[in-house]
Amino acid sequence: MQETPVLPKPDALSSAGCATCPMNRHLARLGVNVDNWDYVVALAGNPNTGKSTVFNALTGLRQHTGNWPGKTVARAEGGFEFGDKRFKLVDLPGTYSLLASSVDEEIARDFILFGQPDVTVIVADATRLERNLNLVLQILEITDQVVVCLNLMDEAKRHGLMVDDRRLARDLGVPVVPTVARRGTGIPELLQAVHDVATGAVKLRPRRLRTTQNEALDKAVATLTAQIEAAFPGLPNARWVALRLLDGDASIERAIRDGSLGDLSRGERVAAPDERLRVAEVSA
Repeated sequence: MQETPVLPKPDALSSAGCATCPMNRHLARLGVNVDNWDYVVALAGNPNTGKSTVFNALTGLRQHTGNWPGKTVARAEGGFEFGDKRFKLVDLPGTYSLLASSVDEEIARDFILFGQPDVTVIVADATRLERNLNLVLQILEITDQVVVCLNLMDEAKRHGLMVDDRRLARDLGVPVVPTVARRGTGIPELLQAVHDVATGAVKLRPRRLRTTQNEALDKAVATLTAQIEAAFPGLPNARWVALRLLDGDASIERAIRDGSLGDLSRGERVAAPDERLRVAEVSA
C-alpha cells in the first residue's frame, strides 16, 4: 500500500530539535521552528514549475504562511509523515539562480547554505529542462542532499518531448523523480526518494563542474578553497564558497567575518579568517 503524507500532531510528538546545533540556530534566525520534526526539507525551483502544486501535494494543504524575518517575501511551511519519520517542508522563493542578486535569491541561497536542510527538493520543468538545470547545478555545488522533482511530465509529452529521467539521475548523481503534481502522479515516489536521501538509505554522488575553463581562475579557486578548508575544517562546500568570494559576494564575506560560516564547519576555526584568507586578483 502506498503511504500518503500526514501532518504530524505537534502535541503528540516529542521534540527532536537541538537548540544548540549550529544549523538549528540558523533555522531559528530564519524564523523556522524545527521542534517535533525529524528532518527539514527545502523546496526550491524556478518560478512557474509547479512548485506550489508539489508543496500542496506533499503537505495535503495542511500548511501555514508568513513572511521571512525582516522581508516582505512570503514563506509557506507544512509537513508530512512518511514511514516512521516526520518531515518539515519549507517552500523557498522561486528563483532562477542562487547568485543573491535579488531578495528571493538571497533567501533561497541562505536557507540552503546556512540552514543546511536534510534534503533539498528541486522542482524542475520537464518542458524547459535546460533552463532549469542551471539552478540544479548551483544547488549541487552547495549540498549533496538533493532530489530533483521532474514536474510537468504530461506537458512535456504533449509537446513531443521525451526525458530520460534515469539517464538524468545518473548524470546528476542524485535521485530524479518524474511527476505530474496536479494529478498526484509520482508523489509517492517523491516521498520515498526524500525519505531515502534524508535517512542515508541511498548513496549520492552529485556531479560538480571541476574546471571553469580558465586556468588562472581555476588556480585561484584551488588556492582559496585550500585556505577556506584550513580556516574552517569540515566545511561541506568550500569550493562553492571560494567561487562566491571571487565573485565578490558580500553576504558570504560577512558570513566569514561574523563567524556564521565557521558554525557550519562543525569544528573550531584554527585561526581568524582575516588572517588566513587572502584573495588574489585573477587575470582575465
